[in-house]
Amino acid sequence: MIFLYTLFSSIFVSLLSLIGIFFLFFKTNLFEKIIYYLVAFAGGVLFGIVFFHILKETIEHFPPYLFSLFLTIGFLIFFILERIIRWRHCHLPKCEIHPIGPLNLLGDSLHNFIDGLIIAAGYLTSLKTGLLITLGTIVHEIPQEIGDFAILVYGGYTKRKALFYNFLSATAAVLGAIIGFLFLEKFQSLLPFLLSLAGGNFLYIASSDIIPELHREIDLRKSIYSFIIFILGIFLIILLTNFFIHE
Repeated sequence: MIFLYTLFSSIFVSLLSLIGIFFLFFKTNLFEKIIYYLVAFAGGVLFGIVFFHILKETIEHFPPYLFSLFLTIGFLIFFILERIIRWRHCHLPKCEIHPIGPLNLLGDSLHNFIDGLIIAAGYLTSLKTGLLITLGTIVHEIPQEIGDFAILVYGGYTKRKALFYNFLSATAAVLGAIIGFLFLEKFQSLLPFLLSLAGGNFLYIASSDIIPELHREIDLRKSIYSFIIFILGIFLIILLTNFFIHE
C-alpha cells in the first residue's frame, strides 16, 4: 500500500508538468495575478513543512546537530544546482543556439529525480510525512513547471514540444520514487538524512526564490494580500500536521 501511495504521488507530481496547457488560455493580467498569489501560498507551505513537521519528525530519530548539518547541506546542494542552471544562458549578442532549453531540462530532471527520492523517503517514514512532502512538492512544482514551459518556448521549442519535453523531464520523479522506495526500504537509517536534505531543499526554494519574488511587488495592497496568503500556507500545514492527517 505504501508503494502505491509513493507511485501515485510521484505520477501526480509528474503530471503537473502539463499545466502549461491550462494556462495558455489565460489572459496575461489574470495569469500574472494567479501566479503571484500561488507563489506566496507555496512559500508559506514550504516554510510550514520545514519548521512544523520535518523538524519534529526528524529530530525524534536524529540528533539535532545532524539535522542542522544535513539541512544546511540540502540548502547548499540546491544553491549550487541553481547556480549551475543559471550559467546556462548564452551571453553572445547574436547567439543562434540557446542552451537554456536543454540545460533547463537537464537540471529540472535532476531536481525531479530528487523530488521522487524525497517523496519515497516521506512515505517510508509515515503516511503523514509522505502526504505533506507530496503537498510541499506540488505547491512549488506548479509555478516552477509553468516557468519551465516558458523557458523551453523561449529556447526555441514549439509549444507542443515544450509540453512534451517538460513532461518527459518530470517523469524523473517517478523513477526517483521507485528507486528510493526499493533502496530506502532496506536502509531505513537513511530516512532522517534524506528528510533533512528535503528540508534544506524546501527552505532554499522558499527563501531564495519565492520570498525575493514577493519582495519585488511594490503595490501595498497586493503585498499585504500576499503576506496573508503566505501565513495561510503556514497555517494550513499546522492544521494538517496536528488535526487532519493521521498516521
